[in-house]
Amino acid sequence: MSTPARLPFARSERSTVGLEWELALVDTDSGDLRQTAGTVLEALAPDGDHPRFKSEFLRNTVEVVSGVSRTVGEAGADLQRSVEEIRRITDPQRVELMCAGTHPFASWEAQKVTDKDRYTRIIDRTQFWGRQLLIYGLHVHVGVEDRAKALPLLAGLLPYVPHLQALSASSPYWGGVDTGYASTRTLLFQQIPTAGLPYQFDSWEELEAYAGDMLHVGVVDQFNEIHWDIRPSPTYGTLEVRVCDGPTNLAELLALAALVHCLVEHLSTQLDHGRTLPTMPHWFVRENKWRAARYGMEAIVITDADGEEELVTDSVGKLLVELEPVAERLGCSAELAGVRDILRSGASYQRQRAMAARHDGDLEAVVHGLVAEMRAGRPLG
Repeated sequence: MSTPARLPFARSERSTVGLEWELALVDTDSGDLRQTAGTVLEALAPDGDHPRFKSEFLRNTVEVVSGVSRTVGEAGADLQRSVEEIRRITDPQRVELMCAGTHPFASWEAQKVTDKDRYTRIIDRTQFWGRQLLIYGLHVHVGVEDRAKALPLLAGLLPYVPHLQALSASSPYWGGVDTGYASTRTLLFQQIPTAGLPYQFDSWEELEAYAGDMLHVGVVDQFNEIHWDIRPSPTYGTLEVRVCDGPTNLAELLALAALVHCLVEHLSTQLDHGRTLPTMPHWFVRENKWRAARYGMEAIVITDADGEEELVTDSVGKLLVELEPVAERLGCSAELAGVRDILRSGASYQRQRAMAARHDGDLEAVVHGLVAEMRAGRPLG
């Protein structure tokens, strides 16, 4: 039997928030991906690593990272400053910033992997499926003040995976094809063995035993190579929610981040009151994930362990009412209200399909629409 891994959980202030946004670099004229992340990052940080700008799996991607913030608005303003700083480098190069769960038409075969040992190991192990990970996401970290809360909060968040996935769905196209899915990214990412839905552990010791096993048999070299949709982040003392497709604009990013922020705080308060958080069997959680990826805002989701079902948009509407007092306490009422805008106007995957229809299926037009939304900081059309 392998030795359990020690996963000390860093001290973190409750319900602080940090955001990570993966941005694609695209050609201003063609809309195709550009492999220029290395030169962009070197210009931003000539002396080495920068805390707000990170390389990613592929050379067409730059990740912007907020500082530890008290509010979603503060973290969003941090990201916006970083985007503006990147633009000072990319605009003269005729490179635009874009985000969506996938690039609508770029060829995965043409993409180059960032020269880092961890990414080389992923490709070496996952081969065909690993090379197809032409995807972009949003990661939301929320501070957890007590390690004992981390795993109950993780399990308590799993019933809301389809809500977050449907609202953020922005990847109907992949490789120039309409896949029929609202979130193709969801299905692509779970092809690698360390990604997908997390296990539901009863204790931190069980998690350490699992991590020890994965390290022992060589599945991972460190814990952060486990890419679950929701995972504890011991290094930062946070719960990291990685469910969402990449938002195409800052306004929707803030709405999604506020929803995550409020959910974690709401569930944490329930634990404070000695309540057991409602959970669902793994098979229901898995089915919900597939339904939201396939049908997006039209998904009928399972809402409890008894198998009750409801249209996801109706379920989100009720959830927003429940979370309004939490949002007021966290100072993100305006951002949370942005979720209602998504309910009224639709998610990104719907706008992308509408854009393609208006341009006779031209996916270059879709990319230019995504670029315009990034520039505007809000949904367009």
